Amino acid sequence: MSASTTTQPTAAAEPDSAPAKTPLVRRVLRLQAFQILLVLLVIIIVFSTLAPHNFANLSNARQIVQNASILAILGVGMTFVIITSGIDLSIGSVMVFSGVIAAKVMIGVGGDGWSTALIGIVASTVTGLLWGVVNGVLIAKAKIPPLIVTLGSLGMALGLAQILTHGVDIRQVPQVMQDKIGYGNVFGQVPTLSIIALVVIAIGMVVLHATRFGRYTYAVGSNEESARRVGVRVDAHLIKIYALSGLLAGFAGVLSLAQFSTTAIAGQSQTNLNVIAAVVIGGTSLFGGFGTIFGTVVGLFIPAVLQNGFVIVGIQPFWQQVAVGAVLIAAVYVDQVRRASAARGRPTRSLLRPGGRKQSRNEGPPEGDAA
Repeated sequence: MSASTTTQPTAAAEPDSAPAKTPLVRRVLRLQAFQILLVLLVIIIVFSTLAPHNFANLSNARQIVQNASILAILGVGMTFVIITSGIDLSIGSVMVFSGVIAAKVMIGVGGDGWSTALIGIVASTVTGLLWGVVNGVLIAKAKIPPLIVTLGSLGMALGLAQILTHGVDIRQVPQVMQDKIGYGNVFGQVPTLSIIALVVIAIGMVVLHATRFGRYTYAVGSNEESARRVGVRVDAHLIKIYALSGLLAGFAGVLSLAQFSTTAIAGQSQTNLNVIAAVVIGGTSLFGGFGTIFGTVVGLFIPAVLQNGFVIVGIQPFWQQVAVGAVLIAAVYVDQVRRASAARGRPTRSLLRPGGRKQSRNEGPPEGDAA
């Protein structure tokens, strides 16, 4: 009798110690980034059916990919920022200001060769990095909310760009940048800009999902105080995150200069909002602690495809803003439902975990679901 009573708890406890695993396919289907991918595929199919000759061709696909490339670079940095439950409204203005600095430096150096172009690239990237460091210090050390800091940086960077140019766009761009980067192809019809963006995306994925820096990013976003208690230098990490966002904005600034052959000061007013919308649509939680670079890339292509498709089928492109707004609201709603479900103790709908490990029963809420 006693033997049966001693073995019974062991049998009862066994499911807790080795819970049944959710099939991989089901977990993938529950992943918000995969669901957004399905939405993107449906949009592509609809436009391909409505305009099979004009939309579903290689030239148009190339145009869509090239238009999304610079936004994808900005989206990588924004994904890191939002995972920490922060925000960076300044990336569009920092991109413009960095492009202006690059143009001014290259004009001062003179020449149309790669040496001049490389100096401009370095100048633009360093300028963006410095803006990001300033944002990070004000947020982490001065404890000013990210919304206020980056909103202020948005106005300051754009104002300084206009002061330096007297409100007139600079159009003197080294020819090699236009030919080899802005309009060049690596091979066939594959744009150089898209390959550059792909490299940045790949590096971002590795850093976020396979390094200590990425794990710390998730930890800070999930619960900042808990991250401090386990030894994460939260302030220093936040400065690095905003520095990364600024660096990528600066790099995007010189790429934009190469693509459009002008500083396009007035053309980036909606860039920050478009990138934030894409990151959130792709499944990164505004509450922090959860997100993927893959989801951001998918989220970026939804507005790009909508804008392109609406023009081709003859629908006013203003409807793109309506459609993207609806998808954005739906994405935030799905995130809230997922968080509420996890808070009630149900299985999380997230496939990814920082560091690739599974959550134990004693670790508290899953990443991205912590308040």
